[in-house]
Amino acid sequence: MNNYDDLIRKQSEYKSVREDKYRVDSKDRLSKILKKKVQTTMIGSLSSIEEHFSFLWSTDSSEMTPEQKMMYEIFQKVRSEILDKGNTQARNIDAELAQYDVKWLRYQNNIPVRNQDLGEGQDG
Repeated sequence: MNNYDDLIRKQSEYKSVREDKYRVDSKDRLSKILKKKVQTTMIGSLSSIEEHFSFLWSTDSSEMTPEQKMMYEIFQKVRSEILDKGNTQARNIDAELAQYDVKWLRYQNNIPVRNQDLGEGQDG
């Protein structure tokens, strides 16, 4: 009976280890997804600013007026601040997730199965 008890205990330990690993993997997956979304928001915001305000500075730095240079420097400062703040928030994601148990529910598809008549002349 001792071997049976050991087998049951090992099976239970295996399930526990597997579930713990799954939770860690789920948390890592969520962390990566959230960080990517923060980065996408940062880059998209910077792209929009550049698209709508780049007329304030020239694309060729040698031809910039003093006003254009000033506007470009302001843009670079804003750009740097947005990236710094976004990266700080991306790093804070792991600290926040550490306070939660995360379990990915995965995608589930239910495929209906129907019985069909095999037709005449076939064994069924």
